Amino acid sequence: MALNPNEKPDKSVSKFELMLKTDDVYFFDSEDFETIIHHYLNHGKLSLAKKAIQIGLQQHTHSMELKLLRVEVLVFEDAYQEAEGILDELQQLDPSNDEIYIQRANIHSKQDDHLGAVNLLLEALHMTDDALDIHSLLGMEYLFMDDYEKAKRSFIQCLEFDEKDYSALYNVVYCFEFLEDFQGAVHFLNDYLERNPYCEVAWHQLGKMYCTLELDEEALVAFDFAIISDDQFIGAYFEKGKVLERLKRYNEAIECYEMTMQIDDPTSHAYLRIGKCHEKLQNFDLAKYYYYNTVHEDPLLDKGWLAITDFYFRLEEYKRALHYVNKAISIDGENPVYWKKAALTYQALQDWDEADYAYRQSVELGNYELETYMGWVDVLLRNGEAEAAIDILKQGVEFHPESAELLYLLAGSELQRHQTRAAQEYFGKALQMDVHKIRVFETYFPEFLQLPWVIDIFSVHKKAST
Repeated sequence: MALNPNEKPDKSVSKFELMLKTDDVYFFDSEDFETIIHHYLNHGKLSLAKKAIQIGLQQHTHSMELKLLRVEVLVFEDAYQEAEGILDELQQLDPSNDEIYIQRANIHSKQDDHLGAVNLLLEALHMTDDALDIHSLLGMEYLFMDDYEKAKRSFIQCLEFDEKDYSALYNVVYCFEFLEDFQGAVHFLNDYLERNPYCEVAWHQLGKMYCTLELDEEALVAFDFAIISDDQFIGAYFEKGKVLERLKRYNEAIECYEMTMQIDDPTSHAYLRIGKCHEKLQNFDLAKYYYYNTVHEDPLLDKGWLAITDFYFRLEEYKRALHYVNKAISIDGENPVYWKKAALTYQALQDWDEADYAYRQSVELGNYELETYMGWVDVLLRNGEAEAAIDILKQGVEFHPESAELLYLLAGSELQRHQTRAAQEYFGKALQMDVHKIRVFETYFPEFLQLPWVIDIFSVHKKAST
């Protein structure tokens, strides 16, 4: 069984390292070698683990446990053929050794043969008195196969052997989430809590499920029980704060976030959330203080820079907003969200050329939102660039073929360059999609509203929609 990597090395490890330093030869029993090897494997010291295996097999030539540890290292190094050879020898000596099947399963898994790994693990399950680890391995193989139902059952089996196996508990909830069976997760967690009423992990997960189901009051109760079970549980305080924010109970939310900073070092996420709460309370100086602390704590947190930018943008202090979004871009110029925010800020400052460039950067970096295309076309039309606007609109329609707004803008842009037939086609499609969104056409192209064919087509579609 693997040791806890946080445990201090025992005397056998210290004695082994002394032997290596002095070149003396000390004798260890095979169990000591197992302890030494597990210690090095758990701490990622592979070369020392291999050295211990080598010396261990010199002193205990026939030790099956040490040979299996050698197989484990060989598999880690992708030396599958050599590992299989050793396993063949061991299986002849002890055909009912479950560890042999587990290691074979590990080889199949690493070669992406997860079904083969599952079959070997199921065989091992019939040979072992300790099924917990095998059920856990089965659960992981089923996850690799995207069989979340079987994975869930395997991890539930783990909990039947050990109800304190929180890794299995998290995995069960993960499977429920992936299956979008949130009610099932709630039922499972409530059943688990009947047997383990002081399990802070289960209360925390239950609270998150309630949040997903938008049952905020129930979520608050669950997070409170998590905190009662462990008053140092930072995650429960943080999630409770987020729920209180949604309920507009900002002062209480701030208290929760402040608790996380009393328990452990402050984090950029806590500063950010407190800043947002103070902004909602119109405590603008405090909001600024916490936003600045956010980016000081983590300069790479995009939400921090965006929060400062949005803060000044909402106050219509666009030049200051621009300063901070440009600072963000200087840190991460590949972030499309930064570029979009820069575009909106330039737009507010009526700097159309810079706004055009920023929108282009945002889209080229993968931001294909409808809002982005609408904003970009607004800039181009205000800058008198109908030709460029048409190119961008056609690109936007590829990503948003259901958008009536883009088609109305295409119709008007085509009219600006005297392409009546194309304009009529786009205008008719837009009216079929949503006659009420003609206000987009009215806003940008009021000069075309009195064209006879525009009046006729609009009248027909308006009657059809009533």
